[in-house]
Amino acid sequence: MPANNLRISVIIPVSDGGENFRACLSRLEEADPAPHEIIVVANGDTDGSSQMAEEYGMQVIRVPQPIGPARARNLGAEKAKGEIIFFVDADVTIQPTAIDQIERIFSQKYPPAAIIGSYDDEPAMPNFISQYKNLMHHFVHQSGNQEASTFWGACGAIQRDVFLAVGGFDARFLQPSIEDIELGYRLIAAGNKIHLVKNLQIKHLKHWGIISLIKTDFLNRALPWASLILQQKGFVNDLNIDISGRISVALSYTIVACMLFAWSWPWLLWIGGVFLLILLAINSPLYRFFYNKRGLGFTVLAFFWHYLYFLYSGLAFIIAISRHYLLKLVSQFTSRLQANRRSG
Repeated sequence: MPANNLRISVIIPVSDGGENFRACLSRLEEADPAPHEIIVVANGDTDGSSQMAEEYGMQVIRVPQPIGPARARNLGAEKAKGEIIFFVDADVTIQPTAIDQIERIFSQKYPPAAIIGSYDDEPAMPNFISQYKNLMHHFVHQSGNQEASTFWGACGAIQRDVFLAVGGFDARFLQPSIEDIELGYRLIAAGNKIHLVKNLQIKHLKHWGIISLIKTDFLNRALPWASLILQQKGFVNDLNIDISGRISVALSYTIVACMLFAWSWPWLLWIGGVFLLILLAINSPLYRFFYNKRGLGFTVLAFFWHYLYFLYSGLAFIIAISRHYLLKLVSQFTSRLQANRRSG
């Protein structure tokens, strides 16, 4: 498909976007070339985000009550005229060359069905939690395989006909969660290719705090992702759930166990120390990255947060496994009970 005939529709779901949303729209205006259209789906906004988008000349779809980003993106995709849909979050800014990058990739003779980018290595918010969260995301994506297994709604482009053919985002996700990951799994299952384009980078403007980070990572990401993995009956060795990550979770819990039982068997402290060194070695590329970007103090603090991340990610998987097999047992018991009643 020739580049000059390729139309790119940008779709942005927004609730109460505030000044971050204004920055998002301003940077989109600077894109060269400009996208064919920008569709803002105002998802029950109360702060005037929809009016702000209209002031910028964007096409606005108003939804009176919040319906979640999955349904909001689907609404935008239904209205889009472009052959390529570029999903962007309301709290990020793109690079001026982003549309040109996307256009070139999808104009290749054999383009992928979808592409995803990553956050850049200069997060907007200066507080430690925001810096840690976004820098870790940047590192994970920059270290990932080009052949990706998940989609990413914050910065992801996809052929519109492919998106519609697989049914879009799962509208059952009413909150920001793993709707993009789940879409990616369905895309791969249908025989499509997703490419991770490492130089397609966006700046994240969100302020992360301790509570918002743990709540999002545990409740909105780790728990539903673990359940999705069980439904898919297998891990995908990519991004946050690669082999090193799974080994790190096991090591983290083993170290905790060694510390707890060291009251009775002090020699377990030595074993725990060995496992800690192994954990540090496995994740040393990430810690070197933190050190080069933000120094020793940041890296030490980041290690403790990373260790906590392994613990609550493992806990999420334990809970998901327990719930999965409990529901399976209940379902089997109910089926047998109904069968006995019919035979009786």
